[in-house]
Amino acid sequence: MRGKSVAICWISEGYTARGGGERPLGSRVARGILPRWRVVLPLVLLAGVLQAQKRPMITARIDEARLHTLAGNTHPQANAQNDRGRVADGFAMEHMLLLLNRPAEQEQALGDFIDGLHAAGSSNYHKWLTPAQFSQAYGPAQQDIDAVTGWLKAQGFTVNEVYPGGMVVDFSGNAGQVRTALHTELHHLDVGGEQHIGNMSDPQIPAALAPAVRGIVSLHDFAPHAMRKHADLTSGTGSHTIWALTPADLATIYNFNPLFAAGITGKGQTIAVVEDSNLYNDADWSTFRSTFGLTQYAAGSLTTVHPGTNCVDPGVPLRGSSAGDDGEATLDAEWASAAAPEAAIVVASCGSTRATFGGLIALENLINSTNPPSVISISYGNCEAENGAAGNAAFNAAYQQAVTEGISIFVSAGDEGGASCDAGASGATHGIGVSGWASTPYNVAVGGTDFSDTYNHSTATYWNSSNSSDYSSAKSYIPEIPWNDSCAGDLLTNYFGFSTPYGTSGFCASQESSQNGLQAVAAGSGGPSGCATGSPAAAGVVGGTCRGYAKPAWQNGVPGLPNDAVRDIPDVSLFAGDGLWGHYYITCWSNVRGGGAACTGNPSNWGGAGGTSFSAPIMAGIQALVNQRVGGAQGNPNYVYYQLAAQEYGGGAAGCDSSSGNAAAGSCIFYNITQGDIDVNCAGTANCYGAAGGFGRGGRGGFGGAIANGALSTSTQSYSPAYGTGAGWNFASGIGSVNAYNLVMNWITNNN
Repeated sequence: MRGKSVAICWISEGYTARGGGERPLGSRVARGILPRWRVVLPLVLLAGVLQAQKRPMITARIDEARLHTLAGNTHPQANAQNDRGRVADGFAMEHMLLLLNRPAEQEQALGDFIDGLHAAGSSNYHKWLTPAQFSQAYGPAQQDIDAVTGWLKAQGFTVNEVYPGGMVVDFSGNAGQVRTALHTELHHLDVGGEQHIGNMSDPQIPAALAPAVRGIVSLHDFAPHAMRKHADLTSGTGSHTIWALTPADLATIYNFNPLFAAGITGKGQTIAVVEDSNLYNDADWSTFRSTFGLTQYAAGSLTTVHPGTNCVDPGVPLRGSSAGDDGEATLDAEWASAAAPEAAIVVASCGSTRATFGGLIALENLINSTNPPSVISISYGNCEAENGAAGNAAFNAAYQQAVTEGISIFVSAGDEGGASCDAGASGATHGIGVSGWASTPYNVAVGGTDFSDTYNHSTATYWNSSNSSDYSSAKSYIPEIPWNDSCAGDLLTNYFGFSTPYGTSGFCASQESSQNGLQAVAAGSGGPSGCATGSPAAAGVVGGTCRGYAKPAWQNGVPGLPNDAVRDIPDVSLFAGDGLWGHYYITCWSNVRGGGAACTGNPSNWGGAGGTSFSAPIMAGIQALVNQRVGGAQGNPNYVYYQLAAQEYGGGAAGCDSSSGNAAAGSCIFYNITQGDIDVNCAGTANCYGAAGGFGRGGRGGFGGAIANGALSTSTQSYSPAYGTGAGWNFASGIGSVNAYNLVMNWITNNN
């Protein structure tokens, strides 16, 4: 859309639904809102063949004097500097989550089973499990569960639920019980004026229980961050006309239109977006659809649910860590619907507790319900080194269970380039790190791109000078570059006439970078998993006993993949620009007091934003189109993505270089991003090259006098940008972006 410059499933028994009035679950299922084609492995086979393989892990007598430390489970902000004293013993801690463990041989068997679920020709191909079957086959032994829950009850905690999947225990208590049973104190914390609570040391449990316990997921109220960047058209690359994206532009650029014309619109599919807030106003979603011509797809629907008995309706939080997340919920629902306009969009939202993020509660209840959605999108995250070993393990276990049920999980890779532990800072100080929400082997990590037409002075080639009736103006596929708003990016450095980004004479030390708001950790994220397990020696910095997830079997065969033995992200990318190069997404979010805008008049006056918060729900929408066409759930899409990419890039795929733009080959499934990088500016010594005295400004908490005019680098001895693009897979964009029609029509199944 061309506009003026403006500052810009599964509903199980007992679920409460919002949207179009409350109605009992039974009526929703009877109307066929949920898919009915899920194939599950007969329970008798699992019980008879796999149940016998379980081995109890708790074999010793519980001795409260012999303790085991659950390492890596203290938030880095829970430190002496922020400490404001112990909370009262009666301070309620509701819905804490304890993650259980399974024997190593059972973990290996589960991994093999998941591979078989996705291997065309396998006897287990697409024989999805129910949560109960998952528990019977791969959950802990019942006597281990009984031992752990019995111990919790003996300590005075209330055990609210053992989830049907068998891996998570929901329990409640108070700070005094946490102190005596888990041997850690909860304290009030003041972090830059924000009030929090958190445990001041790693929790401890009796050593006899340790083999069966992965960790306490969280004992603090620090929330993840949404991967959304408000459009800022007052800074960046100078004065130029703005071409903002509408749904019809998306459909043109990424080739959805032939799918829609063929009736592949997501009809009969359910996409859940996981949130800790409701939409500000459900009418925003309807206004978005009616304004941009999506109401012609009449089957599309919006419902809000608060799944499970431990899920509290969050409403629209006005303060605290969740304030503003109604904007995230809104864009997730709107742009998932733009990609799959006849899908049922379900906002699954739960209020956060003092210990657990509401989105995680919603996720656990979705995957443990009797009728889970086939596609889930998550637009939040936190870096591995801050998320903690138990937090990382919780998401790994949840996604792992989800894919055995056929669920496809899409997660925003992040908005921090290769420095995900520095979200929101104006310079990176913690080195290279990735989001623990996106780095597991069981989800699709979705990165972000921008369009290069402004940089390459080819805007007239790709955009019409006026809008169509649906406010679209894009002519075709547009060449892409990694989304990067940082002065350390090579393209911005060149655009402003500098030869290097770092050092006292580099772009990041210049007045131009400061005046244009380019001293920022703001770029599509990518990098290697580095601290999925273990504990960092320095807070938020990969090191110490940190280890990344092992490289999954499916992440191979594509040129460019590093031989680093760990999981690398992102997997795929889509447009995520926030206006720097003149393009961003339009949203209808009418919470004016919260940062939105009135959704009236020409949409060029509405709000806008960018970030991988958009690319994740759009990829989720594309998966709904795949599921509709092939007739069923697909589990982890990465098994197919990497096979298709190996075929396309194995022969060189010169015709699929994104830089070719509208001259790219019509057969391309993926567009290889080969121009630009996701490098961000930095200070200090952690993966930072060239930081020196000069003009600059501090970031989160300041840099202790240092200037953030270095560039994130895999080497501190020479400049090796973290990270650049290249032929085939790369850390800046993964496999690349997609041609939706070609991806859907070439999807690999057991029949081809």
